[in-house]
Order: sequence, then structure tokens, then C-alpha cells
Amino acid sequence: MPPPADIVKVAIEWPGAFPKLMEIDQKKPLSSIIKEVCDGWSLANHDQFALQHADSSNFYITEKNRNEIKNGAILRLTTSPAQNAQQLHERIQSSSMDAKLEALKDLANYSRDVTFAQEFINLDGISLLTQMVESGTERYQKLQKIMKPCFGDMLSFTLTAFVELMDHGIVSWDTFSVAFIKKIASYVNKFASDISILQRSLAILESMVLNSHDLYQKVAQEITIGQLIPHLQGTDQEIQTYTIAVINALFLKAPDDKRQEMANILAQKQLRSIILTHVIRAQRAINNEMAHQLYVLQVLTFNLLEDRMMTKMDPQDQAQRDIIFELRRIAFDAESEPNNSSGSMEKRKSMYTRDYKKLGFINHVNPAMDFTQTPPGMLALDNMLYFAKHHQDAYIRIVLENSSREDKHECPFGRSSIELTKMLCEILKVGELPSETCNDFHPMFFTHDRSFEEFFCICIQLLNKTWKEMRATSEDFNKVMQVVKEQIMRALTTKPSSLDQFKSKLQNLSYTEILKIRQSERMNQEDFQSRPILELKEKIQPEILELIKQQRLNRLVEGTCFRKLNSRRRQDKFWYCRLSPNHKVLHYGDLEESPQGEVPHDSLQDKLPVADIKAVVTGKDCPHMKEKGALKQNKEVLELAFSILYDSSGQLNFIAPDKHEYCVWTDGLNALLGKDMLSDLTRNDLDTLLSMEIKLRLLDLENIQIPDAPPPIPKEPSNYDFVYDCN
Repeated sequence: MPPPADIVKVAIEWPGAFPKLMEIDQKKPLSSIIKEVCDGWSLANHDQFALQHADSSNFYITEKNRNEIKNGAILRLTTSPAQNAQQLHERIQSSSMDAKLEALKDLANYSRDVTFAQEFINLDGISLLTQMVESGTERYQKLQKIMKPCFGDMLSFTLTAFVELMDHGIVSWDTFSVAFIKKIASYVNKFASDISILQRSLAILESMVLNSHDLYQKVAQEITIGQLIPHLQGTDQEIQTYTIAVINALFLKAPDDKRQEMANILAQKQLRSIILTHVIRAQRAINNEMAHQLYVLQVLTFNLLEDRMMTKMDPQDQAQRDIIFELRRIAFDAESEPNNSSGSMEKRKSMYTRDYKKLGFINHVNPAMDFTQTPPGMLALDNMLYFAKHHQDAYIRIVLENSSREDKHECPFGRSSIELTKMLCEILKVGELPSETCNDFHPMFFTHDRSFEEFFCICIQLLNKTWKEMRATSEDFNKVMQVVKEQIMRALTTKPSSLDQFKSKLQNLSYTEILKIRQSERMNQEDFQSRPILELKEKIQPEILELIKQQRLNRLVEGTCFRKLNSRRRQDKFWYCRLSPNHKVLHYGDLEESPQGEVPHDSLQDKLPVADIKAVVTGKDCPHMKEKGALKQNKEVLELAFSILYDSSGQLNFIAPDKHEYCVWTDGLNALLGKDMLSDLTRNDLDTLLSMEIKLRLLDLENIQIPDAPPPIPKEPSNYDFVYDCN
């Protein structure tokens, strides 16, 4: 007979004694269990003791987390968190350097536990650490030369403890002094060779900037881009990642009027080329966190275009109108202007109207009106001028080539440029905040200082080429734009390493090639519309849906690792959730690292009966998406968020690692609740499986005997002389 669910069998250690095997009744108060353990070893003052896990975490067991204790766990009897915090608070103030170093090392380790952290913070421990950083380091300046390793370790453990304590979100970041910020900023320069101190200093600066507007201003005054750049030129990828994270944080929190100024400084310091040389093209793989920080930098850089994208052209602004005149001048190179007589004025207007028509503007009389729609606003005109000035031969060729065609067959350069700019802004999500989960950066955008403009120049030439290949007329404009978008998207998915490589990818994706790809995809998803086939589909569909449902539930049984989003993304915290084989219980629990393969049920501490689930909500309806936060309100995270609601106010919040896992889990949970599976993945799977099943059933198998057993595998040949070695 299995033991009751509330009884857990554990071993408990105490220094100098044999481990004790005992059964813990989870219904009893934790203080009673600790008293029972203390009595067994004849220890007085049981209220000064606590239990903690004897694994590498050393986390204290509390009433909140006691359900995480598993059968066979090894626990340790130790001093209570309050007692431990008090002792460490005193020990780190010791006059002995060795004792102080050992105490700080213990503090850095214990601070990862929120129970200990709360007790230490209650003793004003954060203030003590900041005072040690502000003034304590000067006290040991004289000793630094003779005790450099000891000094470095002491400072490293102090900063580590500080980072861990602040990570729990108990203390506000707004409480720190300018002296503390100055000291942390100075470590970025002073301890460039000490990786641990530099890493923690950068992490503290990033958290300060992201969590407090006041601290952003103070940090921005203390740390310059010039001080950060040298850390990107090293070989330690983790330091490079933290450095880019600080730059991103400063970029993200900068006021709108300062952001362009900061971008100019980054350009002066050649940040792009340094990242390209020392990070992207370095002889090592880029890890996920670095890929995420590069993606964030890419998004923030492109978001600088938002102001121009949302600015309408003022038809009365002479400087803006001069840009249109410049486009006309470069294209047609008017050698002489008529005199300002009344007769020649009419002639000049007529000539301008004709030229603007050739340039492909919708409004031939006043082309400024074409740029009053936002997006793309003035950004489209900026792109056109850049193309005309920096790729003059291609610009003139496109304009003159189209102006020599029949009206209905010409590809209107002006209209095309405006629509293309709008499309590129949509593809690159200009104006949207970066996602907390995305790693999708494009190396080619780090190869040029004006990468968006160069991107446009390549794409406008592609559009003109595709227009000719399609033999398009003005009525086909939207069709051409759809094909061009498909060409661009398919080329981007290959992650070209340079703009030239992107251009060559597009060369291979001609209109003919796109038609072949579409035809192939259509054949794979062939849809028969005759009445008998539709009836057969109707008959088969329930079987297919049941098959999809079983696949979704099987995937839930395998489980998925989810990442907990926190303010400091690099310290990833994971949790795992999976469905029991009988489909009656969801098991879930925290993990120290991303698992390799499945996680067993018995290692997941918490469970939720499926019968208790009231509803599954997605996107903005999720409780964790209603929280205020700059990075939580972006579209990409919203599309991956879902929550399980149970009891009166219970909730289990998820952010799927990708769209596929999101569809699998929302489908599976809806199937468990007896609801329809409505995801895009289900629709695609249903179409694919229906199409395959119908094709199988329509095969002409008359007079063909299908064997019940597979054919036997033939014996190996006596020799392999027939094999030809190509090498």
C-alpha cells in the first residue's frame, strides 16, 4: 500500500552526527517538525534552527515552499535564516581580512535564497554593502598592492551578494546614492582585467538604468560609451554581452530628444564595426543571450527611423520641396531653367508636371501630397534621395527605363518607393519595442552605417526587376508588392551575412522561382473541391481531429521547459510543466538550468488537477500581461502568452518559447477541457493530414495486393567492390 500523499520520507543531516531518516507529515506545522528533529539530537532553542536543502542550492525550507520536498530528499538542520543573517551581518564587519573574505563568500552564496535575503535586508544589510563599496574599498587601497588577489575576491563577493539580494525585488533601486553609482562606474574602467568584478559592475549598471528613471540620468552622467567600447574588443563573450546590454539599456531609457544624439556618439565610436569584427565575425558561436542583445540593439537602431516615418511632409516647407526638386534634377539633369517671365512660368510648370509623372508620383502637380500619409511619411522621401545620390546610375536607369515604357506598363518609382518603405518598416517592425524572448538579429544590418537605406536600395531595384519579369501593368501593383515581400522574407530567413549576400539571394529568387515554390506548396496542400471529395473530407475530418488531439496531448505528456521572465534576463530561470500519462494532473516545478530531454514527474514539485482548471486565457487577457512594464507590452510576448485559471483566484502563467509550442499547449489544454482546438497549427495540420489521407484513399489500388507484413530486409552482399569512393 503506497504511503499517504502528505507523508514524505527524507534524510536529515547535522554536523558531527549520523544522518537521521524520518517521515515528515506535511500537515504538521514546520516549527513542530524542527522541534522534533532538535529533540532527537538533544538540541535546545529549536526556534533558532531551520531546515534547508542539502544540495548545491542550500535554500531554506519554509511554509511556502515545503511542498517542494520530494521523497528521498536530503535535508540539513542549520541555524535559522534570522540567526544566520545576524551572524553574517556581524562577520562581514570583522577587522580580520581573512574572516571578512570568508563571510562575504558565504553571504554571496546565501543571498540567492529569498528567505535569507529578506532577513538580511531587514537588518539593513543592503546599506551596509553599499557603504562597504563606497568607503570600504579606500580603506584597503594601501593593501591593494600587496594583497591584490584578496582585495579583488572581497570586492567580487560583495558585488555578487549585492546583485543577488537586489534580484529578489525586495528593495527599490531608487534608494542608492551618487557616490555608490560613481564607485560602480569606476570599476568598469579600473577592473577591466578582473572578469568577475567587471561582469557584476556592468550587471548593476544595467539594472539601475532599467529600473529607475532617476538612476538612468545619474548613470548616464557617470559612464560614457567610450568607457564601454574597449570591453567589446576583448575575447570574453559574457563581458561583451553585459556591455551591449548596458548600451541597450541606456539607449532604451534615453529621452526621445537624446536618443539620436546617443546614436551619433555610437556611430562616432564605430560601435557597429567593432561589434561586427569582435562579436559577429569572431571565431566562436554566438550564444542565445548575445543574439538577444544584438537583436535588441538592431530594433532600437531601426526605431530611430520612427520619427521620420511618422512625420508628414509639409507642402509649404521649401526645404522639403527642394528634396523633390533634387530628385528631378538628378534624374533629368535640366541644364537650363527658363526665365521668370509669365510665359515661361507656364512652360516650366508644364515641364515639372511631365517630369513628376515620369518619376512615378501619384500627384503630378504637387508631389509633396504623396508624402502626407504616415507611415511611411518623410522616411520614404529620405530613402529616395539616398538612392538617387548614392546609387545614381541605378536611379537614373530605373526612372528613364520606366518613362520610356507605355503608361500602363511603367513601374512608378515614386509610388513604389513609398509603398516599399512602408513594407520594409512593417518587416523590421520599426516603432515596436524589442521582445524579451526574441534572438532574431540579422548580421547584414551590422555591415553598413546606413543599413536601412542600403536595404531599401537593393529592394527598390528588386521591385523594378520583378515588375519587368511579371510584365505588370498599373492594375497589378498590389500583386507585384506581394511577390516582392515574399522574395524579401524568403531571403531574410536565410540570415545572409552581408548586404551583397542578401542581394545574390534575391537574384536567385526571381518571379519564375517564386511561382515554382508556390506551385510546389500548392501541390502539397492540394484542395479538391468536387462534391464527392468534400463529402469524403467531412467523413474523415473527425478521425483526423482525434489524431491531432492525441498528438497534442502526447506532447503535453512529454512536457516543455518555459523561461521565467525577470528584470535581468541573463540569469535565466526555468520551469518545466508536463501532463501526467493519465491526463488528469499537470506537474510543474522550477529548474536550475534548461534540461536536456524530458524531466521526470517526481522531480516536479507542484501539481494541478485538470478537473480544477476553470479556463485558459491568452494574450492581453493573461494576468501576467496586465502588469505594467516597458518590455511586457510588446506584441511578440503577447502572442506567446497564455494562462491557466483555477479555483477562485489561482493562476499558472506561461510564455511559450516559440509559436509552435504556444499552439501545441493551447490546443492541448483546450482538448483537455473539451473545447475546440483553434490554433493556426491545428488548421495547417488538419489541411495536410486531410490532403494526404484523401490522396491515399484515391490511389488506384485495384488488383494490387498490399502485404500485411513489411518485406524482409535483404542479406548483406558478399563484397562491396561495386562501391565507388568519390574521394
